[in-house]
Amino acid sequence: MKRVLDVFRGRLMLSTIALAALSGCASVSLEQQMAKVNDETGPFTDGRLALARTDRERTQRAQTAADLLKAPVGQREAVHLALVNSPALQALLARGWAESADAAQVGRIANPVFSFERMVAGSELELGRALSFGLLDLLTLPSRQGIARRQIDQSQLRLASEVVDQITQVRQAWVRAVTAQQTFAYAQQVLTSAEASADLARRLQSVGTFNRLSRAREQAFYADAATRLATAGHQATASREELVRLLGLDETQAQALRLPERLPDLPKQALEPDAVGSLATRGRLDIRLAQAELQTSAQAQGLNTFTSFTDIELTARRNTRFDNESGTKSTARGFEIDVRLPVFDWGGLQRDAMNARTLAATNRLEATLRVAGSSLRESYSAYRTAYDIARHHRDEVVPLRKVISEENLLRYNGMLIGVFELLADSRDQVSTVMAAIDAEQQFWLADAALQASLIGRPTNTTLSVNASAPSGGGAGH
Repeated sequence: MKRVLDVFRGRLMLSTIALAALSGCASVSLEQQMAKVNDETGPFTDGRLALARTDRERTQRAQTAADLLKAPVGQREAVHLALVNSPALQALLARGWAESADAAQVGRIANPVFSFERMVAGSELELGRALSFGLLDLLTLPSRQGIARRQIDQSQLRLASEVVDQITQVRQAWVRAVTAQQTFAYAQQVLTSAEASADLARRLQSVGTFNRLSRAREQAFYADAATRLATAGHQATASREELVRLLGLDETQAQALRLPERLPDLPKQALEPDAVGSLATRGRLDIRLAQAELQTSAQAQGLNTFTSFTDIELTARRNTRFDNESGTKSTARGFEIDVRLPVFDWGGLQRDAMNARTLAATNRLEATLRVAGSSLRESYSAYRTAYDIARHHRDEVVPLRKVISEENLLRYNGMLIGVFELLADSRDQVSTVMAAIDAEQQFWLADAALQASLIGRPTNTTLSVNASAPSGGGAGH
């Protein structure tokens, strides 16, 4: 009998050691988390993400942000600035780390419970010791660890997706801020020109060469320019502040922020559909995330099918009895198994819930697969249309308007047209330039949305390009 108990104790010890080893299989560290997210988002952000945890790391990141703010912040620099400076992005990384740690916890089993009791009956003293742990948890540990690993992957993919969303917002906010600043600067020029035109019209009317209607038209243009300047000023402030918030700048950093005077030049060639298709097949985040959710649900359903019926707990006991009268001592060793009987609850609702989750994950994956191609085609259409329109403005509309203005100036100098026609032409130039600026903005917004769609985070793209409509030369004298 003693040999049997010794064998049992040996097996129990080996099981405990194996249990401790297996419990450490499903784990994740911050370094692993950041390495995985950087692998996923590195080509998109062109930078490295890191979670600052010490004052020294925060100081280094603040110094990097200060260096970036010494020069005008381009779109690429804005992304780097967000990576090193944005508290919202740091909070996102910390939350992702917490979710991965929680997911890894699923692969662990509950700690064993040690209990001790002391019983006295007359001259006898009995000391009882017991060590209990969930036998079912131990038997299902490999499945639980598999689920934990899939949930960790799922958490990391979700974090990478949220980082892509955040960076896309930064890129588009930068485009809007630069465009608004460019529009405001041009609106100031227009106001100065309109003020001079209105003053000239007033003088011409005073000498009788301008009628009242013509002067009122120039005065209305001046009033409209003033309104447009006020609106452009607010838009420039609002767009800049949106960018400041996304970059996580404090007051000092916001004052140091400088933006380029204008948007970048259009690329020489737009992306071709074949190139976009090849880039999109490298692994979209949305599809991989939906696949991970389905795999996790399927594996959890298999485990739940068994665990929903019962639970088993194993307890090893060692009781020692002392007889004070006879001075003897005896020790009893053994074990007990507790089984939860499925009498009142057979676990049907738990299995129904898991079936529903798996079915939902299956349909979510199917929906993601169907939506992925459509959203990519829409994003590319918006990108290509915006590129063609912006290029049309750059190569056709603006040069034509410039030729018209030059010809009108020559005709005015040759006294073939009057000052009124010249002023009407200047008004047409305003709408042309505004439309060209807006077309470039739409292109760069569509470009940022397309980059997000390629990696698997479709962004709503609304293409609204303003057409430049000439005034038709206005009325005559």
